[in-house]
Amino acid sequence: MSKPRPRGHRSPLASIGVHATLLLTTFIAIFPVVWIALTSIKPKDKLGSLALIDDPTLENYRNLLTNTDFLIWFRNSVVVATFTMIFGVAMAATAGYAISRYNFPGKRSLMWTFLITQMFPVAILIVPIYAIMSRLGLINTHASLVIAYCTVAVPFCTWMLRGYFDTIPRDLDEAASVDGLGPYGTFWRVVLPLARPGLAVTMFYTFLTAWGEVAYASAFINTNDKFTLAYGLQTFVPRPPSLPLWELMTPAAILIVIPAGIVFFFAQKHLVAGLTAGGTKG
Repeated sequence: MSKPRPRGHRSPLASIGVHATLLLTTFIAIFPVVWIALTSIKPKDKLGSLALIDDPTLENYRNLLTNTDFLIWFRNSVVVATFTMIFGVAMAATAGYAISRYNFPGKRSLMWTFLITQMFPVAILIVPIYAIMSRLGLINTHASLVIAYCTVAVPFCTWMLRGYFDTIPRDLDEAASVDGLGPYGTFWRVVLPLARPGLAVTMFYTFLTAWGEVAYASAFINTNDKFTLAYGLQTFVPRPPSLPLWELMTPAAILIVIPAGIVFFFAQKHLVAGLTAGGTKG
């Protein structure tokens, strides 16, 4: 009589299948990025070549940085994304903590409102938000983008941080109160430091929300010196029958990844804990 197979043990054939699937998935994920990176260093007349490396040059990057407004768009995107991240995380953290710790009239309705706002597509929200920005005189300003992006990011981040704050024992709040700290002192000096994983996730989410968004930018911004990257790069795609300017698009795509990669690098050690903690208690 054969012995039962140990739990978690895989046959050689199953192990080969799992590893082959992982390798295929990894290849599919990284191939577009590698292809764009290699294409960005090809000469303009060899962009259509199937060779991975064909007479590499940095001329495309030099042309992008010196003969276009890419650096202006890059600066604008950094400003908008940074302020969206700062204000978005600040509002979401304070709102999430208040909802987690206190009972007040309309609490359930407020949470449902946050949830329902996530159901509306951006295309529906552009018109009313544009009307509000126009009355406030904020059209063609970066402030209009920061406000619009916060309307997208804050409700979701509030839900997520509320779930994370629920995992932090209330006994810590009571101990801080005994030590003489008020609600604000408890939040800033006790709870917030313990919520770093959750804050890292919200920082990453709010930054990416502003960094790659194009719908609001195309509606609210109308001068070249105020364009963000996502909208400015559309100028590299002329109307048909002209072909996209791949010698500009490919190096721009690589440079755009750098800020998001930096934010991810500093936040990655907290991402898994921040994403999973809110699901253990709610």
